[in-house]
Amino acid sequence: MEGIRKWVQALFVLVSNGYWNFPVTRGIYQGPLKVVCSPGLNCYSCPASTTYCPLGSLQQLLAGVRMALANGQFFVGFFVVGAMGAIGSFVGRMACGWACPFGLIQELLHKIPSPKFGIWPHLRYLKYAFLAFMVVLLPLFAVDEWGLGVTWFCKYVCPAGTLEAGVPMLILQPGLRANLGLLFVNKLIILVLFTGWAVVASRPFCRTACPLGAFYALFSSIKLVKLRLDPQKCVHCAACHAVCPMGVRFDESPDDMECISCLACSRVCKFKAINLEIAGVSLTRTQNPIPSRLEKISP
Repeated sequence: MEGIRKWVQALFVLVSNGYWNFPVTRGIYQGPLKVVCSPGLNCYSCPASTTYCPLGSLQQLLAGVRMALANGQFFVGFFVVGAMGAIGSFVGRMACGWACPFGLIQELLHKIPSPKFGIWPHLRYLKYAFLAFMVVLLPLFAVDEWGLGVTWFCKYVCPAGTLEAGVPMLILQPGLRANLGLLFVNKLIILVLFTGWAVVASRPFCRTACPLGAFYALFSSIKLVKLRLDPQKCVHCAACHAVCPMGVRFDESPDDMECISCLACSRVCKFKAINLEIAGVSLTRTQNPIPSRLEKISP
């Protein structure tokens, strides 16, 4: 199943970034596919991107709401919110583990040989603060004299945007380098910190700072596709603890909001106690499971 996941991740990278004419045009794709919502964090301004980033689009929406209402434009498009809600209610953070290009980049970086370290669990709450303040509240309320806000997270933080759009566009359009300032230097430092951190720790951006992951996590209890723990088969051997890239202890917290349904825990579970389900229907074969500890010792 891990091999299948890697192929799916690669497929989403190619589909979300399928405009390979950018070395010729030296610009951003503006074709009809740009109305498609990418399930993962994939910058709109990436020259290869054929989709829009849900996080950036949500900020754009909120940043323009007040100006639109002030001008009597009461029709506000919430297509992006609906698309994000549909993805969240169907797969939740599974999108992070299967469809996010920046998540795949972090996984590949973590394969570089080096000492490996954990991440302090309480840092997980930072991404909810980023979601609340930099994605929702500041774009909505910190507006200029015309009532127009700013995409705060994209502008000041997002390392995926720096990697996928900022650096490539500077290469494609050297004239942009004259406008570089402290803002870009700050974002470049953030990118270097997270990419370096990803070498020694598993998915640090996903676990501590990604507002999109925080949004999808809100659907963890109602999503249709999820991992299910069978308490009758689980012997709490803790094998799932060591392999989870998100630091989830699945046998202790099967509905953990950090779970990205990467199936690493299911793969190492000798007792077949963890199954992938869609609307309650198991997709994992559980025939002839290894007997549980109680069954082993019973006469």
